[in-house]
Amino acid sequence: MDHLIAQVQDVPGEWFSAFVPPAGGGRRESAVLLLFGPGADGRTEVLLTERSPALRSHAGQVSFPGGGRESVDVDLVDTALREAQEEVGLDRAGVEVVATLPALHIPVSGYDVTPVLAWWRERGPVWVRQPAEVAQVLSVPVDDLLDPAHRHRARHPSGYVGPAFTTQGVLIWGFTAGLLDRVLLLAGISREWDAGDVRDLPG
Repeated sequence: MDHLIAQVQDVPGEWFSAFVPPAGGGRRESAVLLLFGPGADGRTEVLLTERSPALRSHAGQVSFPGGGRESVDVDLVDTALREAQEEVGLDRAGVEVVATLPALHIPVSGYDVTPVLAWWRERGPVWVRQPAEVAQVLSVPVDDLLDPAHRHRARHPSGYVGPAFTTQGVLIWGFTAGLLDRVLLLAGISREWDAGDVRDLPG
């Protein structure tokens, strides 16, 4: 984590994604929480959620906790923590925010998303607190994400091809997988994997 924090300070948004906020304003701001911490077996884990299949946008996809900025939020860090508290019951008192990454743009939704990097200093219970938005809560060991056997690239019907992970019976792709791929690389812990393994997304 120390190495990641040191590296992230000077990395432009273009390094994380080809989609950076376009010039001009008027887009809604949002934030997601990249929360890492020790699991029960001592391995470092990252907190993810599987979105409800009933949602109109990104239904059933694996994502980081997060959402749109509200008027009550002091800043985008506050947005990420509030959303995580609402979605999975996260006790924000046990979370140490260590950095914010450059804002990225999601063309499909039109959101500008600020990733908030944090360490779970005092781990507490998390659960599906908002069933209308969250289908399940996932604590995924970073070791699983680094395993080349769990890595491939996913092809969307639109032609987009990007990093993907398959672990704990779920597929992680899109914005979430792309950001995880970059963060693991920036942390200096990424392992070689077969980028030629391209699989079509399930229909």
